Amino acid sequence: MSTDLWFAVVGALIIAMALFTFIRHTHLLRRILAFNIMGSGVFLIMVGLAQHDQQTDPVPQALVLTGIVVAVSATALALIIFRRFYKASGQTQLDEDTEQ
Repeated sequence: MSTDLWFAVVGALIIAMALFTFIRHTHLLRRILAFNIMGSGVFLIMVGLAQHDQQTDPVPQALVLTGIVVAVSATALALIIFRRFYKASGQTQLDEDTEQ
């Protein structure tokens, strides 16, 4: 099995574990972290699949670098929204939807 395929397989496993954590937990901070780990798995797959015959394709690498910058910005925004939600409600979890 080649190295680029290993990157893709490990990335898929990381995405699967992070998706399970995202669905399983209701704590908002854990969901933010799981979403970030899911993004890291996507980046790992993109880097792994960008390698062809021992040469790398620069376009997916540039997309991964841009994605990292966007992920950091989105994480900062999510943490600010989480902090404001916590100050306003005193809760770290969203209320369950109930039909009325």
